[in-house]
Amino acid sequence: MGVRKVKSGIEGLDEVIGGGFPKGSLILLAGRPGTGKTVFSMRFLVEGCRVGEPGVYVSFTESKKTLIENVSRHIGVDLGRLVGEGKLKILDFTAVREKGVSAVMNAILDEIRAVKAKRLVIDSFSAMAQAFGSPIDVRIMVHLLLSRIVRGMGCTSLVIEEVPIGKSEIGFGVEEFVADGIIVLRAGYLNDRLFRDLELIKLRGVRLGEPKLAFTLEGGFKAFTPLKPKPVREPKRFQPIPDPPGRYSTGSKDLDEALGDGVAKGSTILLELDEKVSTPIYHLLAAPMVANFMFQGRGVVIIPSSGVDPQLIRRRLQAYGGTEEEWKSYMRILTISVAEPTEFTNVAVIGRKDWREDFDRAFKIGEELMAETGQPTLSIISVDTLITLYGERACEEILNVGATEVRKSKALLLAILKAGRRGLAVRLSPIADVYLRLTREHGCILTYGIRPRTGLYAVETDVSKGYPLPKLTPIV
Repeated sequence: MGVRKVKSGIEGLDEVIGGGFPKGSLILLAGRPGTGKTVFSMRFLVEGCRVGEPGVYVSFTESKKTLIENVSRHIGVDLGRLVGEGKLKILDFTAVREKGVSAVMNAILDEIRAVKAKRLVIDSFSAMAQAFGSPIDVRIMVHLLLSRIVRGMGCTSLVIEEVPIGKSEIGFGVEEFVADGIIVLRAGYLNDRLFRDLELIKLRGVRLGEPKLAFTLEGGFKAFTPLKPKPVREPKRFQPIPDPPGRYSTGSKDLDEALGDGVAKGSTILLELDEKVSTPIYHLLAAPMVANFMFQGRGVVIIPSSGVDPQLIRRRLQAYGGTEEEWKSYMRILTISVAEPTEFTNVAVIGRKDWREDFDRAFKIGEELMAETGQPTLSIISVDTLITLYGERACEEILNVGATEVRKSKALLLAILKAGRRGLAVRLSPIADVYLRLTREHGCILTYGIRPRTGLYAVETDVSKGYPLPKLTPIV
């Protein structure tokens, strides 16, 4: 018979831990101040209220009034209403020094019985232990908590543990040995931007495939599982996003918002990838941009990276509802194939002549496309392909000239630079009006802007509209 699970209330976490915490378990939740422990634990209790499992929150650090006001606003749930309905009990023990261990534990037990609680949070064990002071009292608390509340009453419990700044040890050396699970929350920096992650130190009865997860406190508490492809169940045609005045939409409302309402016309975008970012991942950002141009009757010229052939590009377009007629009319691909393609009339070969001749040919193809559509084009260039064909110095010249031409014609240029070229990225950065980086941490895809400067955003796949879009959530 399998172990019964209790949902954590944390989006993303239950997927990793096999559906939730073991029912009747004791979970130690540790972290420094400001890492999200209170929000995590209150989400745990709110989930219990949702599924008919009343909870008790025991606070030794904040008053009941402060908790209700601050946490309600942060997680978007009226905790006062849940208290009024008898689903949630908040015990205020901020002034507890005059009481003994037994008195406090008996008060907690009485409230658990009164509301028939199935979930318990103690915030925090550190403050409670300091209030009593004696190491013997600490051991008594652990024993009472474990034997009478967790084991005896079957109450799934979260015990918060403060990790002082400058220290890495957890607690008093007693509670972590009796806990069924230990979760550590951290807040640090990744490339000078706030980054939050949690580590599953242990969870009895659960095989942990991914012990570390990125998370955010945006809208509550959300953990990000490793990015996986999502099937589109009911494919639909991409719906273009109208361009803001003087700007282009990227085809993604989230990315538009992150960049300050799209990108200015005549811009060059530099997208730098690290070594952990695969082709389908950066296509999640680039493909909606292509669709947004083409489905408004604009042309797109692509110099793809190795491994991305015309067939793959056509399939990407079809995933957004693009037709064969749109593919032929609005798409031009410049490939480095050794033989002239015969299957596609919209594919041309480059790389067999001097780069200036190739550039002139590519420029002419772009001009013809603009003349046919009557609108500026989007050019997408794999920087690695240029380097393979012509070397880094020629690549810099090509992109400098290209950026100048794009600015003149009010078009748009997306230059994609793969990992291992940080020096080149620095040299190319002055020509970029928008400079984005795409990276991966604990399986979570992250993007951030160098220009304009932005914080970190977790990137997920959204297929709710019937086609793949990037969903960007800020790490806060």
